[in-house]
Amino acid sequence: MKSISRNVMLTAMCMMLAVVSYGQEEADAHTGATEIIDGHTGATHKSDHSVLKNIASRLSIGGYGEAVMTRNFYSDHFNRYKYPEQHKDDDSHGQFDLPHVVVNLGYDFGRGWTMGMEIEFEHGGTESAVEVDADESGEYEAETEKGGEVALEQFWIEKCWNRALNLRAGEIIVPIGGTNSHHMPTEFFTCYRPEGEANLFPCTWHQTGLSLWGKAGVWRYEALFLPGLDAERFGSDCFVHYGATSCYEFKIANVYAGALRLDNYCVPGLRMGLSAYMGNSFKNKLRAAGAKYDDVKGTLKIAAFDFAYEGHNIVARGNVDIASLSDAQEITTYNNSYPKHSGQDGSPSKHQPIGEKALAWGAEVGYDLLGLSTSLSQEGRRLLLFGRYEYYNPMFEGTHKEGYKWCEKKRIAVGVNYMPMSGIVVKAEFSKRMLDSAYNDEPSISMSIAYSL
Repeated sequence: MKSISRNVMLTAMCMMLAVVSYGQEEADAHTGATEIIDGHTGATHKSDHSVLKNIASRLSIGGYGEAVMTRNFYSDHFNRYKYPEQHKDDDSHGQFDLPHVVVNLGYDFGRGWTMGMEIEFEHGGTESAVEVDADESGEYEAETEKGGEVALEQFWIEKCWNRALNLRAGEIIVPIGGTNSHHMPTEFFTCYRPEGEANLFPCTWHQTGLSLWGKAGVWRYEALFLPGLDAERFGSDCFVHYGATSCYEFKIANVYAGALRLDNYCVPGLRMGLSAYMGNSFKNKLRAAGAKYDDVKGTLKIAAFDFAYEGHNIVARGNVDIASLSDAQEITTYNNSYPKHSGQDGSPSKHQPIGEKALAWGAEVGYDLLGLSTSLSQEGRRLLLFGRYEYYNPMFEGTHKEGYKWCEKKRIAVGVNYMPMSGIVVKAEFSKRMLDSAYNDEPSISMSIAYSL
């Protein structure tokens, strides 16, 4: 909504003004700025030039954004999996989208203290307005002009003691899997983020918590303490994707979770990462479950491996993620016991069976044709032809697996990425999502332009 967007931006501006004020005090203490005495009041002022110079040296601005056009050559009907034969010959459909537009702000307070924040506008943000309708006797009318989301996706304060020891607290990225750890549009070839990890897990996964991280030699580590996910929001086709969201003004934390990530850089041009997550999810709600569910925990375990290699004009990336959820059948029964209507007794539950295990894996390889030209590569230009294959299944194992075979998907994509300079990429691809033989495959073409700073 416009009001939401304005409130978010106003909040950000207020925070930055607070930062600037603190920065000015730091400047007074450390830069020795020239003082000017006001003869009438005796107030002491600092040189604007020195204060602004100090602020500029401490402030950092970044971000990324994507604009995508897609034509899908399959039905967009919500029953296309339930009645595939009825929708086999439906018309194609197209869409334009702004998947993510993000503004990053950072500030270095000094003495190892820093702040970072990220404001994200998904799918163009939200737009709504209240208008006086001339055709309805001057009545006030609320009008929605555009969907989307606006979120403060990151906000943290960090203390750095040395290269090997840093502590971060606030809304932070949970680096489980390759996509959450490296989600900039210049870090994957396809127009949209890789589907497997993005569909099964929160993406970009962010929660309020604590993160201890550092670097030692060829290793980077990060250990996190977080609130557990919310099992009410799990589903058949999305597994735990929506579990980090909350419909309240706070995130319920009746249960907790831990995450760990290790990255190794021992081979030049190669990064290898291992990540793991474990936490309970069932009783992370305001409503008591009842004695019948006392032993239900909904323990979610995730193990993932991802890698990225760049060298000899080749860029290659890949991931393998496997997850398990205990008490999936009990959680399914409990979620289905909620009324489906909205209101006091309503629930955010999707009222769907939930898998006991989920699996996602994929790999992509690109070759830079312009890397064959020394002059063009020195100018920062790149032209990568790529191919990608991935498999993902949120119902890999579970009681209801046979009735949800459409959740198992394989996807191929081939295309090109052109980078006229570092930080900007133009993409084009053909992709095909392949389902069980009882369902219709889903081909599409997409084009996009993106940047990252």
